[in-house]
Amino acid sequence: MAEAGNKRKVVVGLDIGTTKIACIVGAQNEHGKVEIISMGKFESVGVTRGVVSNIEKTVHSIEAAVEQAIDRVDGQLNIKVVNVGIAGQHISSLQHRGMLMRDDLEQEIAQEDIDALIEDMYKLVMQPGEEIVHVLPQEYIVDSEKGIKDPIGMAGVRLEANFHIITGQVAAAKNIHKCVNKAGLELDEVILEPIASAEAVLSEEEKEAGVVLVDIGGGTTDVAIFQDGIIRHTAIIPFGGNVITDDIKEGCTIMKRHAEKLKQKFGSALASECQDNEVVCIPGLRGRDPKEISIRNLASIIQARMEEIIEHVYYEIKNSGFEKKLIGGIVVTGGGAQLKHITQLFEYITGMDTRIGYPNEHLASTSQIENVTSPMFATGIGLVIKGFSPATVTPDTESNTSAAKNHSTKRKGSFFDKILTKSRAWFEEED
Repeated sequence: MAEAGNKRKVVVGLDIGTTKIACIVGAQNEHGKVEIISMGKFESVGVTRGVVSNIEKTVHSIEAAVEQAIDRVDGQLNIKVVNVGIAGQHISSLQHRGMLMRDDLEQEIAQEDIDALIEDMYKLVMQPGEEIVHVLPQEYIVDSEKGIKDPIGMAGVRLEANFHIITGQVAAAKNIHKCVNKAGLELDEVILEPIASAEAVLSEEEKEAGVVLVDIGGGTTDVAIFQDGIIRHTAIIPFGGNVITDDIKEGCTIMKRHAEKLKQKFGSALASECQDNEVVCIPGLRGRDPKEISIRNLASIIQARMEEIIEHVYYEIKNSGFEKKLIGGIVVTGGGAQLKHITQLFEYITGMDTRIGYPNEHLASTSQIENVTSPMFATGIGLVIKGFSPATVTPDTESNTSAAKNHSTKRKGSFFDKILTKSRAWFEEED
């Protein structure tokens, strides 16, 4: 555990999920590995399918999660700046090619040229109410020379790039920002959740070989496809663990809280793996007899919905055009990855190798927080790892109120910068 006196870089990831809100605090050790020094978790009641639906309830949950993280280290943290994830059905993506004509052939291509090319992508005309969230370069082309990963230092007049562009609704992002502000926090970066989760659970070798990340959350299932070390495709599927819970509630005619506990304790994604004679007893309502539920029937309900989710994922894999190039197979993470036999069902439907992604790939083994390496914290830990760049780190365990902003890849005048500027004025007026 870091002492308040130690000048260590601290980053806070705030995962505003459909079922839980997690506040995860990380610091780098002397070997450059991220160590989770504190964590707070609270039930999320104001978020539906990854989108804020009730501001006040979400603010209360954020405050409770942050307070828990501070209490865990006896008040040695003063959490002010956070990285937040964004997901939801409103997120979509597209491919686009950009071009920059350079004046001077003698001068080498520099970071400023790449920044200018990326900045130009943010000027694309979107649908009303939509803005660009991320611009992710795929590959660069210099004077018709294709397949260049890093053009810095090369000579050339025409610099082109293929971009993967992720868009989202302004209203959804504003609501996230409003919740964070009302909870007394400052928003540093908004990061697409599957990109954050990928940072936590994927190795560089997997990204190079080609891999599909599937993050099964409470409200949504996020998909990110990597190949040749580059993110190639992203998608948000509007089904998650909560839909499975609702199916159990309806199918077994029981209370929702009992359905959730049943799913967590006895749930399996393969009915064929369950015994016919296994039953579990659910307490009845006052004055009514307990209810017996077959474990095999429970698994049948779960399997039916999981098959639907996996079919959606498989459609996205085929749609990406990279189906035959994904040597690394599928990595499943998120709370839904804790279902028994889920990897077998993925392999059966897709025919691709599947493993569970635990967020300890880039963590120091000294992290003492219990259950922090559970797949359900992949997004929160990924937000912390993403924050450890010169753009977002701050050298102080006592407080994380200021962040350096001079990193060359951090865009200026982008979607969230505009929102932050407008919203600050808006909140000042409200106060």
